[in-house]
Amino acid sequence: MTSIQENSRIKCSEQITEDIFRLTLHAPLIVSQAKPGQFVMVKTSSNFDPLLRRPFSIHDISTDGDLSLLYKTIGKGTSLLSTFTQGMNVDLIGPLGNGFTFSDNQNICLIGGGMGIAPLLFLARHLKALSKESCTHQVLLGARDHRELEPIAAQFLSLGYKTELATDDGSCGHHGYVSQLLPDILPTVQGVCVCGPTPFMAEVARQCRAANLPCQASMETHMACGLGACLGCTIHGSDGAYKHVCKHGPVFDANEVLWPL
Repeated sequence: MTSIQENSRIKCSEQITEDIFRLTLHAPLIVSQAKPGQFVMVKTSSNFDPLLRRPFSIHDISTDGDLSLLYKTIGKGTSLLSTFTQGMNVDLIGPLGNGFTFSDNQNICLIGGGMGIAPLLFLARHLKALSKESCTHQVLLGARDHRELEPIAAQFLSLGYKTELATDDGSCGHHGYVSQLLPDILPTVQGVCVCGPTPFMAEVARQCRAANLPCQASMETHMACGLGACLGCTIHGSDGAYKHVCKHGPVFDANEVLWPL
């Protein structure tokens, strides 16, 4: 699939917490080709500082051509992006990478930790549109506290998903890691889709492997180009070969990844 460079107009910039934002842009060309799990490269400055674009998972799309990004302000690029306001134009390249694969007759567990929740809403919306009435997908979401979690969880609940929450401080849902909720869910599903910090995904992959269930993991790495040219997003594959998140991923079969011990 050929990527598209699109000058998109900001429709809304929403501040969820002190450092988490949701940006909604009108990008009908990219939206028309986007699949759950893919990402866009965003130009966060009108000059050359910062020089490189920033990668963001596609958080959600709408039927009228809108695209949402969920992000946390960490460095200069995301800090600049957080100052963008309604009506401004943003240069995007996308959709990029390989997304999730799924069947319309399987129960799937979507599990996200922290900002790894970002690509799962688009996937949840897509699965909802495809699924038969007999399908009962599960959603497990974890974050530091209720302020980070509740506004985002509300969107999954609005789609009708059974959604369980976990917070590090116990302010919402289970007090602890969201991966601790997974053992009770695994017997009820035929597959798992996960995104979040690498140690968290490694634990989810371990549980799925023990249960003999397929697991798809959306990997998050630094990348400069998003097109497979810079080789800056390299990870180690379980077969001993290097894999590039932008080109071979960002979504991988969890068995293809060499997870840390």
